[in-house]
Amino acid sequence: MKRVLVIVPFPMSEENRGHRRAQLDAVELGPDIAFDFESVRVAPKNYVSAADMTLAEFGALEAGLSAQERGYDAVCIDTMSDSGLAALRSELAIPVIGPGRASVLMALLLGHRFSILAMWPHWRHLYTKTLTELGVAHACASIRWIDAAPDNQALLVGKEAEVLPALEAVARRCVEEDGADVILLGSTTMHQAHAHLAAALPVPVINPGPLTYKLAEAVLGLGLTHSRAAHPASPAPKPDVLRAMALAGAQVEAAASAGAR
Repeated sequence: MKRVLVIVPFPMSEENRGHRRAQLDAVELGPDIAFDFESVRVAPKNYVSAADMTLAEFGALEAGLSAQERGYDAVCIDTMSDSGLAALRSELAIPVIGPGRASVLMALLLGHRFSILAMWPHWRHLYTKTLTELGVAHACASIRWIDAAPDNQALLVGKEAEVLPALEAVARRCVEEDGADVILLGSTTMHQAHAHLAAALPVPVINPGPLTYKLAEAVLGLGLTHSRAAHPASPAPKPDVLRAMALAGAQVEAAASAGAR
């Protein structure tokens, strides 16, 4: 049995992790692979500023640091920012897969031009960074959003009647006005909209989280992992320092939360 650790990029309850775990229902996987969803200890409230991104990178790195020694065969990161992806690849020999790059590359396998459908404009920098790093900005027909603040805990639960029609309307503009032949969901927090959009739109709709699970299965089946030439290991790793920093940060957050109550 292959085991994959899915890093949830925010601290949250088991109930809210269940909303993330529900992404497994959207993909067919073999019987010989299992996925565990675990939250980071520290994270920003959202991914807006450069400081937010630095904290997100650190939180994901610390969360996945011990994955290999704990017996996991691969790691998936549950955020389109791919936070911690490069850092974890430098620390681990097992495959580490993020949905940001994977989704863009899959879009180019399925069509010529794709659009990214997001919740709000503050995530635009996540997409432009990935497009620039991959050198494929020319293939992005548009980045559009419905201008609704995302809920990284409950996701779209209870908001479906309002959010799904709005996402569909914007996605149709991507296809009809911008010329997109593939739609890419801009966040794993939007996964509950995938079935609706896939049925309503005339083009493929990529669901980023489930894509990473299938890619993990494929990469493991092929006996592949990331290149050490591309992701060199640190000559002096400091896992204990990283863990101590994360623990201290989590304690500060817990104290602040208790004080707020």
